Amino acid sequence: MRTIYFDYNATTPLDPAVRAAMEPFLDGVWGNPSSVHHVGRRARAALDDMRERTALVWGCKPSEVVFTSGGTESNNLAILGAARRLRAKGRHIVTTAVEHHAVLHPCEYLANNEGFRLTVVPVDGTGRVALDEVLHAIRPDTVLVSVMAANNEVGTLQPVEEIGVACRERGVLFHTDAVQWFGKESFASIHQFNADLVSFCAHKLHGPKGAGALFVRSPLQIDSILHGGAHENERRGGTENLAAAAGLVVALERFVKSPVFPKPALWALTEALRCEANKWPGVHFRGSLEHRLANTISFTVEGTDSIALLAALDLEGICASSGSACSAGSLTPSHVVRAMGTPEAEANALLRFSLGRESTQEEVETLTAAMPAILCRLRG
Repeated sequence: MRTIYFDYNATTPLDPAVRAAMEPFLDGVWGNPSSVHHVGRRARAALDDMRERTALVWGCKPSEVVFTSGGTESNNLAILGAARRLRAKGRHIVTTAVEHHAVLHPCEYLANNEGFRLTVVPVDGTGRVALDEVLHAIRPDTVLVSVMAANNEVGTLQPVEEIGVACRERGVLFHTDAVQWFGKESFASIHQFNADLVSFCAHKLHGPKGAGALFVRSPLQIDSILHGGAHENERRGGTENLAAAAGLVVALERFVKSPVFPKPALWALTEALRCEANKWPGVHFRGSLEHRLANTISFTVEGTDSIALLAALDLEGICASSGSACSAGSLTPSHVVRAMGTPEAEANALLRFSLGRESTQEEVETLTAAMPAILCRLRG
C-alpha cells in the first residue's frame, strides 16, 4: 500500500545530509565535552563550533544559545526558568488559549504550585490573538508573556513581532514558541520575533528528534530546571548530546534561511484541498484564510470523531493528525478549536493535514477522491 504522509507538523523524515553530519559523533568523537583530557577537549571544540554555527544562522551571540532535548524542554526552560528567576519582581504570567501544552502546562504548574497568577488571553474564530487583548492582560506584576509564533493544530500565525515590541516597551519579558515557524516562514534573524526567549525544535524541519535549542537574549539569566552539572553555562544540567546538536545545526543551516517547506507550492496544494473540502457536507475549515502556515490545513467534521477519521484514512495509506501529536489517541476535544468557539462535538473531530517538501498534487487528489466515501461510511 502506498503511503501518503500529511503529518509534517508532527515530525519530518531525517534528511540524508543531517544524518551524515551526525554520524561522526556516534563513533569518532565520543568524548564528554566537560572532560579535561584530550578526548573531552575534542568534543568540547566540536560543541563550541556547533554553538557558533547556530548563532551565525540566528544572528545572535553564541552565549545566547542553549541546546536542549527539543521543543518541550525549550518551552519549559523558558517559562519556568524565567518566571522563577523574576518572581521577586512579580508573579503574573500571560499566555493564550491556543498554546501548545508544552507552554500551557508549565504556566498552569506555576499557578497551581508556586503562587503565580495566570491570565489566558482568548483568541478569535480564526485562532488569532489580538495585540490589544494581550496588552490589556499585562499588569504591574507581569513578568512574562508567552505567545506562539505559529499554531501547530490549525496553522494560524500570531502577531508576535508587534507583541514583542509592546512587551519590551513595558519592561516585560516575551517568549515565543517558534517550533512550527522555522523552515516554513521567512527568517532573517532570531531578533525578528522581538522576543527575549525563542524555542526551536530540530525534528520539525528534517533534523533529529531529541534535539532543540532555546535563544536567551543577553543579559537575561534564567534558572535551570535540570539540576546536576553546570552545563550550558549553568542553564541546563546534563551532558550535551553531540550527535543531536550536530544534526540540529545542519538542519538550521540548510532549511531555515531558505525554508525547506516551499511556501507557494504548499499554499496552492492546501488551498486546492480546502476548496474540495467545501463540497463535503458537515466539513468546516478551521483557521485563518490570511494568516496561516502554507503547509497546514485543518477541518472539523460533523457526525464522527478524530479517531475514526484517522483510522479510516490510515486504511487508505494516508497519514494525518487530529492536531497535536502529543495528544494522539486521546478523545479529548482540541483545546485549540474549542478556544476558537467551535462546538465541543465538532472539536472532537478535528482533522489536520500538514504537507511537506515531498507532497504532490497527485497525493492531494488521492485524498480528496477518498474522503467522500470515508465520510459516508463513518456516518453510516
